[in-house]
Amino acid sequence: MTAINDAWKALGGEPGLLPRVSAVVHRDSLDSRLPVRELARACVGACALAAAELGARRAGLAEVPAVTVDDGAVAAAFHSERLLTVDGRAPDVFAPLSRFWRTADGWVRTHANYPHHRARLLGALGLTRDASAKQVAGRLAECSALETEETVYGAGGLAVALRTPEQWRAHEQAAEVAVRPLVERERLDGARTRVLPPLDAGAPVLLPAAGLRVLDLTRVLAGPVATRTLALLGADVLRVDAPWLPELPDLHADTGFGKRSATLGLPAARDAFEELLSTADVVVTGYRPGALDRLGLSPEALIARRPGLVVAQVSAWGAYGPWSGRRGFDSLVQVATGIAVTEGTAGKPGALPAQALDHGTGYLLAAAVLRALTEQSYEGGSRLVRLALARTAHWLTAGIGPVPATGAPCPGPEAWLAETDGPLGRLRHARTPVSFAEGPAGWERPPVPWGSDPAKWL
Repeated sequence: MTAINDAWKALGGEPGLLPRVSAVVHRDSLDSRLPVRELARACVGACALAAAELGARRAGLAEVPAVTVDDGAVAAAFHSERLLTVDGRAPDVFAPLSRFWRTADGWVRTHANYPHHRARLLGALGLTRDASAKQVAGRLAECSALETEETVYGAGGLAVALRTPEQWRAHEQAAEVAVRPLVERERLDGARTRVLPPLDAGAPVLLPAAGLRVLDLTRVLAGPVATRTLALLGADVLRVDAPWLPELPDLHADTGFGKRSATLGLPAARDAFEELLSTADVVVTGYRPGALDRLGLSPEALIARRPGLVVAQVSAWGAYGPWSGRRGFDSLVQVATGIAVTEGTAGKPGALPAQALDHGTGYLLAAAVLRALTEQSYEGGSRLVRLALARTAHWLTAGIGPVPATGAPCPGPEAWLAETDGPLGRLRHARTPVSFAEGPAGWERPPVPWGSDPAKWL
């Protein structure tokens, strides 16, 4: 499992712990021309090992619990937003204007799932808010792909021109991405060693993040996957959104397991936010780099007010290079980095079998938080960890070599689905793929309606 070696090294993990990880391999799970299966297995395995390591340290165990990564469970989890049903209803994943379009000289992909992104896209194209997909197609057929990319970006929307792998490698942003580590890890000060309350080694379930408070300032999909995982592991996760930016309901349900959801409008609700920050252990952000800085939420500003904090950031393109300030999503990163060309057929662009950049980066982000907490327990220091979908894409396309398909065929996802009742209805959902001896098998609470909780810790 070479890929997990790479992931664990990027996380700063002790190499001697890698033999604690074993895999149940299925040769056709997440089948793709690129090594998606290996990336997914590595991200989940590294996350589970980081959880087991922290749990062992807090419980005083002589040995880190054994980790098992099942390709079938991983594949189901990487499709979680597509497998979710709410009272039997299938989810809405992509809006009609989120798709590939032919342009005068190639292809472009747009993202318009959120109403404000849809409005900006149509405005950039000179169309009315009620314009049809046929009208969008007609307008884009007259434009160049790169012209569309720049025009829509300039209007605050999301559109990315299709690039070949060679074209992406020649791009300035690609050069910046390639020289960065898969997981950026920094110790920002000399804050004292973190003393975590010990866990009961005899408890029926080992919850490595029990007693920790995680302030979740993320949007779909990588960030919420990371915080959903921290909630699984026992953390008190409070997701906080601006009241004027509601989350897409089905994606909120899928990634909301184990969490609470509140709204705060900054800067008006500054006092309430500072009260939350004053006892938070971890802050996770998923907005484009710099977007929160003007609100006093840069890593340095947060840590100055709360020494000893772990700040975790995830973005589409990275906090560097000419595209650092651009919005982005998994589907758009696939288009820019040449993945859509690699996965395409007969001259038409394609896609990975799952939102693998989002899910993979999400599990790595959770792992980076867990490892930072472990390191704080013996080294101290406030911590910053950063990941980017584009850097994960670079690892997928250039860092993981071809791997022969082995193992038995992968059965359907039913074996890794569960049903849970809650305030959103009866949910059929993917089980967690993060598995280690004596670890949790599921979340303690179902997802709640968006913004339905007070902005307070339990």
